Amino acid sequence: MPTPRSATAPAARSLEPPIEVEVVIEVPRGSFLKRGSTGAVDFVSPLPCPFNYGAVPTLLGLEGDLLDALVLGPRLPYGTRLRVPAWGAVTFTDRGLSDDKLVCCAQRPSAAQIYAVLRFFRFYGRCKGLLNLLRRRPGRNGCDGWRSASSALARARPLTDTFTRPPVPF
Repeated sequence: MPTPRSATAPAARSLEPPIEVEVVIEVPRGSFLKRGSTGAVDFVSPLPCPFNYGAVPTLLGLEGDLLDALVLGPRLPYGTRLRVPAWGAVTFTDRGLSDDKLVCCAQRPSAAQIYAVLRFFRFYGRCKGLLNLLRRRPGRNGCDGWRSASSALARARPLTDTFTRPPVPF
């Protein structure tokens, strides 16, 4: 039975105050090319990215790569660097590695926007699970739900001068 909307995401009015972060766009909304923090193409997606997707260039996420962030709203060009409020985060697990993705936008996101983000990551988790099964890459895949931006940022760590991109094949 599907989980009711109210149990899957906080009501937009109940969100904590946002925390402003700097984000660099790696995948513009509607793009099929997934680029990593180095600018190299990681893969070509069969579906367009529904959000502007990027990273916080000063923080590392749980899996050891730059902290992921998506920016709701109109398409932003590749390489755009902006300061934007983070209103929450989605925790996503890929091959058993959990990672937070900040959800950012200029205005408080609506309940429908939050639900759309969670719905996308649930779908993406099923797709990644199937792909990883075909590739014989073990580990759980899926969307682990919504969390506050402050808790996601507390789990991140500062980028150091010795940062090298982790050897995780996608």
